[in-house]
Amino acid sequence: MKRILLPLLLVIVLLGVTQNPFFVVREGEQALITQFGRPVGGVLGAGIHVRIPFIQTVHRFERRILQWDGDPNQIPTKDKRYIFLDTTARWRIADPLRFLMTVANETGAQGRLDDIIDSVVRDAVSGHLLVELVRGSDYQAPGGVIERIEIEGIPVAMEQLLGREEILASMLERARESTPEYGIDLIDIQIKRINYVEQVRKRVYERMISERKQVAAQFRSEGEGERADILGQMERELKSINSEAFRQSEEIRGAADAEAAGIYAAAYGSDPDFYAFVRTLEAYRRSVGKNGRLVLSTDSDFYRYLKSME
Repeated sequence: MKRILLPLLLVIVLLGVTQNPFFVVREGEQALITQFGRPVGGVLGAGIHVRIPFIQTVHRFERRILQWDGDPNQIPTKDKRYIFLDTTARWRIADPLRFLMTVANETGAQGRLDDIIDSVVRDAVSGHLLVELVRGSDYQAPGGVIERIEIEGIPVAMEQLLGREEILASMLERARESTPEYGIDLIDIQIKRINYVEQVRKRVYERMISERKQVAAQFRSEGEGERADILGQMERELKSINSEAFRQSEEIRGAADAEAAGIYAAAYGSDPDFYAFVRTLEAYRRSVGKNGRLVLSTDSDFYRYLKSME
């Protein structure tokens, strides 16, 4: 009997030495101890802890925020436009015990989140317009252009449309209703990328071109209005300048004519015969050109100085 017990005790001691009862939980980790598959004790934080070898098992879980990435899916929007939507989410293990009992590990949690988030994303995308998914709630068309949105030919008021942030918030709220039962705390859901299928891409480009043309037409109209105002003001200023210049020129011309008339009058008054003679000579010069001829009768008063020279 002693020959059997002694080797057995040696084996137990050897296994006890090799199977260290102490274990370390690192920062960013949390742990649970199970005994024959059943949890014993509470959640263990960072530090050194003790377990019973062979009987108790340590299960380690992340305390840090984890990331979920979905596969891009082709989903139709409410206005029947197909898009490829790629989403991502952040989550953490909030209840390690429930997490262990339901999904066991992170791989199981990722699979469960695939089902929950994909379903929520599909419902949200198919229930909203494409324009709501690609723009923020505070978006305003540049240049004050009034946009018109239609669903199957029926106009939709801009006040009834939601923004991308509001849609994401509703997706997160719906998804959070299902995650606590798995010990998961879903932090947020975000859209990484939206790709349009070829048909939708053409429509989006046409819409962008139309919006740019509307903005350009409005800017062009405003520019034409300003141009007309500037030209009108320039015409008014030009007329005012011309009118003032004409008035001043007439005043100067009138003053000069009056001064010339005074000079002529003074000269005529000092020697009327000489003045008449000079004026007659000036008349001769003006009336006879280079190759011209002047025909006068002998009794013409215009001829009297020439006749007196004889």
